Amino acid sequence: MHDHLKEIDHGTPKCESTEEVTLQIDGYHVTVPKGTSLMRAAAEAGIQVPKLCATDSLEPFGSCRLCLVEIEGRRGFPASCTTPAEAGMAVRTQSPKLQELRKGVMELYISDHPLDCLTCSANGNCELQDMAGVTGLRNVRYGFEGANHLKDVKDESNPYFTYEPSKCIVCNRCVRACEETQGTFALTISGRGFESRVAAGQNEAFIDSECVSCGACVDACPTATLQEKSIIRLGQPEHSVITTCAYCGVGCAFKAEMKGNEVVNMTPWKDGKANEGHSCVKGRFAWGYATHKDRILQPMIRSKITDPWQEVTWDEAIQHAASEFRRLQAKYGQDSIGGITSSRCTNEETYLVQKLVRAAFGNNNVDTCARVCHSPTGYGLKQTLGESAGTQTFKSVEKADVIMVIGANPTDGHPVFASRMKKRIREGTKLIVIDPRRIDMVKSPHVQAQYHLPLKPGTNVAMVTAMAHVIVTENLIAEDFVAERCDLKSFGEWREFVARPENSPEAVASATGVAAADVRAAARLYANAENASIYYGLGVTEHSQGSTTVMGIANLAMATGNVGREGVGVNPLRGQNNVQGSCDMGSFPHELPGYRHVSDSTARASFEAAWGVEISPEPGLRIPNMFDAALSGGFKGLYCEGEDIVQSDPNTQHVAAAMLAMECIVVQDLFLNETAKYAHVFLPGSSFLEKDGTFTNAERRISRVRKVMPAKAGLADWEVTVKLAQALGYPMDYRNPGEIMEEIAALTPTFRGVSYRKLDELGSIQWPCNDDAPEGTPTMHIDRFVRGKGKFIITQYVATDEKVTRKFPLLLTTGRILSQYNVGAQTRRTENNQWHSEDRLEIHPHDAQERGIQTDDWVGIQSRAGETVLRAVVSERMQPGVVYTTFHFPESGANVITTDNSDWATNCPEYKVTAVQVMPVMQPSAWQKEYTRFHRVQHELLDARAQASTSVPVK
Repeated sequence: MHDHLKEIDHGTPKCESTEEVTLQIDGYHVTVPKGTSLMRAAAEAGIQVPKLCATDSLEPFGSCRLCLVEIEGRRGFPASCTTPAEAGMAVRTQSPKLQELRKGVMELYISDHPLDCLTCSANGNCELQDMAGVTGLRNVRYGFEGANHLKDVKDESNPYFTYEPSKCIVCNRCVRACEETQGTFALTISGRGFESRVAAGQNEAFIDSECVSCGACVDACPTATLQEKSIIRLGQPEHSVITTCAYCGVGCAFKAEMKGNEVVNMTPWKDGKANEGHSCVKGRFAWGYATHKDRILQPMIRSKITDPWQEVTWDEAIQHAASEFRRLQAKYGQDSIGGITSSRCTNEETYLVQKLVRAAFGNNNVDTCARVCHSPTGYGLKQTLGESAGTQTFKSVEKADVIMVIGANPTDGHPVFASRMKKRIREGTKLIVIDPRRIDMVKSPHVQAQYHLPLKPGTNVAMVTAMAHVIVTENLIAEDFVAERCDLKSFGEWREFVARPENSPEAVASATGVAAADVRAAARLYANAENASIYYGLGVTEHSQGSTTVMGIANLAMATGNVGREGVGVNPLRGQNNVQGSCDMGSFPHELPGYRHVSDSTARASFEAAWGVEISPEPGLRIPNMFDAALSGGFKGLYCEGEDIVQSDPNTQHVAAAMLAMECIVVQDLFLNETAKYAHVFLPGSSFLEKDGTFTNAERRISRVRKVMPAKAGLADWEVTVKLAQALGYPMDYRNPGEIMEEIAALTPTFRGVSYRKLDELGSIQWPCNDDAPEGTPTMHIDRFVRGKGKFIITQYVATDEKVTRKFPLLLTTGRILSQYNVGAQTRRTENNQWHSEDRLEIHPHDAQERGIQTDDWVGIQSRAGETVLRAVVSERMQPGVVYTTFHFPESGANVITTDNSDWATNCPEYKVTAVQVMPVMQPSAWQKEYTRFHRVQHELLDARAQASTSVPVK
């Protein structure tokens, strides 16, 4: 989908009114929704009124005075951006008088502007330049002798863009974008009149201000004042390709702006339904990892992990992997090998990996990273509502009156969605935050939570059940909704259970640590709202009772009737770009694509007929079971695509021991990540910029990913899997990813209507998409639940086994930070390190003082699983008794200390609750010393690969 770089800018946002008005513009009749500006009405008729301060992503401002028009029967020259169209108006956009006024305004702008157009980085894409041409400005009468801004100093502190105040025309677009689009309020106009200039924070350098580098200001700037450094370096792009971001589960649509096959910059696409033209620092700027020098572009093999790597051809590597897998199955049995699919890869690639395991390996030993993040979402929502996915679109938050955020940190984890949410809260929507930490959503500029319930980690179920207790005992249930749409037997049992005195906010206060009055007030606020929505994240799922909390959240939504329309619902904020898709595609050992159990003979029969093999009706091994089986000697080989289990799975030392026990680990990835250090075969992967396919975001939105450059290693990921299947003697015959999607659609009822042609037509589609919903399903469960009647499930609170003791008196919980992403393999290879270059331990002043710890001190964190060392940050965001860290840097070893506790239903690990002791230390932990040694050795073996001769056969 190549397109023109320039999209039409209508000047002001679209009006949603159903009432229409007809008027005349330059003699043409134009009909537009009531409330539309004259500027937009003209643009829709194909007439462009000159403008500088107006753009259709921001509310009209009316400061530049270029867009003046004449209206018959009215005096003066109103600004077309701030004047609404009225029925019967006769408007002129061109006349000698207007031309003279506009030229005069333009002359004033240019009199204080450097005239270095030919060497300016915005040359070829500068609205000031364009308007000088449109207004016919040919000379400037005012000299440059008087006061001017031409000597203003450039701010180059931000790694991704520069601020050049000498070119600023004070149009306010950047300031408005920071407020309206991003909601950070980091920019202001300082000074008055002639002294006015854009300032970040308190006139600080951009890098030191509260600017979050989302790029909204750079997008909005009409001149070279705010400009990407990549454009300054490479010049203006010549074509663009629409694709989808490969970071979090928001799934923003981007225009990759290109010169040949080199990316010049990534700009958010206005028509992207998930992001509507907004972005964050990761998607907007942190794409440089794709061309990083660390990328491994040549297949490699070795017989032991203590051997140097040997570079081989693709065919040699694939034949070697296939013969090793066959050898292991012959020696240890059919079930001795398995595969792990990736939530970073496309739907098509993931589908092929699980097909490879089921059809070519002949078992169901396939799993994915959703096991360790959102598997409880799939389980809990399937049990209660009948479908393993969120119920709404992101845009639906614009209709919510009360928003409850539990166990999610949207400003860091899902920033573009957080901006939408903050905008709604600024309009008056009430917010409830349930989180052990005081996250930014609790209080930030112009946003404040009505209630923050800072519960103790591990007590989500008690909290959600206590809220249900209030709703039931105070008769706040939506009785009609429940009677019509829910299973009354399960509802009656649930109602009796939650009403018990032991589930009251007063009774659970000692466990949760939250005042009962606050819980009652928050529950009333939620239940009494016209439209209340719940958004949750890994702080809900990564617990021993993760599935129980998900079911508890669904119970709350059903009991209050908050399902099945806009502005309500149960909305998991999925972590990775395609974690929803990897689940949809059948990456779990017990489920075929479309969440159908492998024991379901009808579902199995359709796949068997299409694939020409028998599929085992027995579920295979989950990731934790694979590790245990490896250690007990039954599991010997693994195909791991785009997944770093050694860094991201809990109890790192256990995982590493399991890796060492296997005989053939095949890793397909971009870099020598932590898992690849234990591999015997390395198959180079491709980044999202080299991919063709689809991702599915947290709102079930399937979006196209389009290749903007050839695969750097020669093969795309799907082609590698096809070759491996063929080497194993199982034929896979696809010419392109579109054909893989055709097979997915043919075999999966919820995807029946999906095709690349339809995606190109509609832009994106939310599944289910089939004959009943040919254009997709933005809101789920509208008239009835997918399972028929909504099912209430009893949520008994069981305290986690992980308890604080005298030896381990603090609870550690984990999360993300805005600038880094997951295991950091991508973001750590970009300038994002300037904001966050190491994982830190956040600790409350009270706990820090007791231990003699100050910010920047090295501290040892010890749990029953292991010990690591980090630098401390003393922070009021924490509550006493709770400490927090991120997990973006492998040397931090955050997962060395997490335990093997996991969710009762899905084995999702309990990352969020680990009992620890924290003490000042002088040196790294024993694990870190060993990590440093192992890391050094593995990189030496990688560096030695150039000398390795490819003619020596690997035994």
